[in-house]
Amino acid sequence: MDKKLYKLLLSVDTPTVCNAIEVAQGARGFDQFTRGTLLASDPTSKAMVGYAKTAQIAAIEPSSLPPEDVKALRMQYYKYMSEGPFPSVTVIEDTDYPDAIGAFWGEINTNVHKGFGISGVLTNGVMRDLGDLPEDFPVLAGSIGPSHAFVHVESIAQPVNVFGLTVNEGDLIHADRHGAVVIPKDVIPKLEQAIQTLLKNEQIVLQASKEDGFDFARFEQAWAEFERVRT
Repeated sequence: MDKKLYKLLLSVDTPTVCNAIEVAQGARGFDQFTRGTLLASDPTSKAMVGYAKTAQIAAIEPSSLPPEDVKALRMQYYKYMSEGPFPSVTVIEDTDYPDAIGAFWGEINTNVHKGFGISGVLTNGVMRDLGDLPEDFPVLAGSIGPSHAFVHVESIAQPVNVFGLTVNEGDLIHADRHGAVVIPKDVIPKLEQAIQTLLKNEQIVLQASKEDGFDFARFEQAWAEFERVRT
């Protein structure tokens, strides 16, 4: 991903990217996005953009592994998260979902991951310490809770599923308060132009709606032109 595309992706929201993927594909039907409502640690944050670093956690019951193996897997997890490629997004599946109780994402873990250079977190699990999370490190989570319970790492670098979205290690993620999408690899080279085309086409209706004297006839005219050029 080149710097120009990365900068553009940071400047737009996830619904725009979702629509632009369909523009690039030339058809509707793109379905690699989350379902349901996620909670945003900071709804005003810019989008998180990066290559997925995946893991699974659980917290209702302690790990079945010996304590030394639990600690070793946790350190292996942190080492994995600290390594490239960058930009990256941590994507964590809590296997207790929809009954997740263990907050893996609080003040310490968010600061550690931000320090590693990670752009943000997408999880179906729990977050906490909402007043103490670092700036410019968005967390999209399934719930908010006070306890870490028996939270422990279950797997690293395996495919995960978060809110109906399957994410593989290395997938390009775009996410914000609306949810997340996986950008298909074959779309990436066409995405910049698709976003620009989408934004230009939307202005046909948006500009018309702000004109003095805007009425149904003007809307009908603008919408006909919009439908002619859009996907």
